[in-house]
Amino acid sequence: MRTKEVRIGKVKIGGDNPIAVQSMTSTLTHDVKSTVGQIERLVNAGCEIVRVAIPTWKDLRAFKEIRKILPDVPLVADIHFNHKLAIAAIESGADKIRINPGNIGGRERVNEIIKVAKEHNVPIRIGVNSGSLELDLIDKHGGVTAEAMVESALKWVKYFEDQDFTDIVISVKSASVPMTIKAYRELSRKTHYPLHLGVTEAGPQYMGIIKSAIGIGTLLADGIGDTIRVSLTADPVEEVRAAWEILKALEIRARGPMLISCPTCGRTRVNLLKIVGEVEKLLQDVKLPIKVAVMGCEVNGPGEAKDADIGVAAEPGRGVIFRKGKIIRKVKEEEIPQALLEEIKKFSEDQS
Repeated sequence: MRTKEVRIGKVKIGGDNPIAVQSMTSTLTHDVKSTVGQIERLVNAGCEIVRVAIPTWKDLRAFKEIRKILPDVPLVADIHFNHKLAIAAIESGADKIRINPGNIGGRERVNEIIKVAKEHNVPIRIGVNSGSLELDLIDKHGGVTAEAMVESALKWVKYFEDQDFTDIVISVKSASVPMTIKAYRELSRKTHYPLHLGVTEAGPQYMGIIKSAIGIGTLLADGIGDTIRVSLTADPVEEVRAAWEILKALEIRARGPMLISCPTCGRTRVNLLKIVGEVEKLLQDVKLPIKVAVMGCEVNGPGEAKDADIGVAAEPGRGVIFRKGKIIRKVKEEEIPQALLEEIKKFSEDQS
């Protein structure tokens, strides 16, 4: 279903706009230098919307400085409990705020936030997490459930609408992948507002990426979702890389190369893991959405990888470089990574 369009700084989500990639800083916000540095790394990695936690007034003062230093980056202020901080963040230039209305201290305080957000044309994300549900809904549904999260979100959406505020984004995240999928599917049937997807508290990098790929990927494949964040206990730059890989795997959006490689078998007679690792590292700064294949024998490449833009079939002592299935040169085994990069540059120049 086509969702309502919402603007977050220079980025639009919902409607016919592409699915946007988000992340959140992990620095102490009041450490302006570290926070700005991390935001710049996130943007360079492809992050389109950056969320910043503002738990204290010290962080709010720092946020003002960050806003001045990075005027063009869409910044979201993440606020819990303190409605005055939410209001001050809006007045300090936040492009969006994220609140859980259930923990902000009552409807009068929510009303104050809505009033200021409306005056500044700043959207609000109604973020409902399984760990912060209202107690009455937990009692009603016999625990934390997808239905309870959806009811909480829609209750607050209705309340915002009653205040004549519809610049809304919604999320209903859980650490449980099945619960997250169920909640978003139900929510998508009941609202036209854009949905921010994510599996909250997904865990360390390896497990977190798997859980996020399943949860976010399933929903995106269903046509649900307008913006995504992969939540990892890791460098947030890895969240951005993982988000783009999910989008690329589903062929929704592409940024940078798609690296395909064979899983190795008894036919592999080179150290393919080492070669792939070196190629992957070299490709990190490549922005062109190109398909690159690294294969370990003549069976998988160039035959099975003939649709790759650039690829290599590695053999003992050498690599056969091919372009769109056609062999173009042979190089020494140790020269494979650099040779691939050279051919990618040539391919990029041909496309420009």
